[in-house]
Amino acid sequence: MSDLARFSVNQMTVKQLPLPELVAACRDFGVPAVGLWREPVQEYGVEAAATLVRDAGLTVTTLCRGGFLTAIDPAERARALDDNRRAVDEAATLGTDVLVLVSGGLPAGSRDLRGARERIADALGELGPYAEAHGVKLAVEPLHPMFAADRCVVSTLTQALDLAERFPARQVGVTVDTYHIWWDEDAPAQIARAGAGGRIHTFQLADWITPLPAGVLNGRGQLGDGSVDLRQWRDLVEAAGYTGPIEVELFNDALWARDGREVLAETVARFTRHAV
Repeated sequence: MSDLARFSVNQMTVKQLPLPELVAACRDFGVPAVGLWREPVQEYGVEAAATLVRDAGLTVTTLCRGGFLTAIDPAERARALDDNRRAVDEAATLGTDVLVLVSGGLPAGSRDLRGARERIADALGELGPYAEAHGVKLAVEPLHPMFAADRCVVSTLTQALDLAERFPARQVGVTVDTYHIWWDEDAPAQIARAGAGGRIHTFQLADWITPLPAGVLNGRGQLGDGSVDLRQWRDLVEAAGYTGPIEVELFNDALWARDGREVLAETVARFTRHAV
């Protein structure tokens, strides 16, 4: 099997490349798959993007992102559910069966983490059957605790699985992302738990580098530049039975300032060196 047979590049890793250029670069470098983001896909046109990727022989591994399901206001909650249904429709059109969910932070003025997580569960109960009917699985992504207030109240795989296991695995599972969970001593056991239930719906790689940038969001390190033993995490998910794509998702201003094809070529080389 080729070292790149399971490799997928997330669109955000080289967001400076317009979609046609990303597809061309993937073809040139032997990258078989891409993870796509809703905003650039919508800008290009969902149907057109699906045709472009399909005609290039690429597989779409995930669509990012749905979620943001913690609203208290009924009208805001209804808008979020409608947007997530559209995200499911877009995933199905693009030919991926995985929609990644970033659950959402605390509503303004709230300090109720437990209540926010219960509202996520309520939303999953509505969205799961809709996703299943369209051939799409929801992958709840735990984010590092530094994002709990404003972006994602689900901070650990334990919390993500506690939500997902209320629903059939064919509807709801989890995203395993090294950037967000590498610090958690319980994560290896939770990966085994997720694998036993068939709930590892996607596996993403990024490294942890310090110092974190201002705003912290765009601090995901290039593979091999930081503190994460990437091969160890790959071994863990594979021991849990995961055999799917391995997606590299990097948010990094320094990488975005460089030539996108150069960054993609570097990412391919780093994946082969550090994660194969």
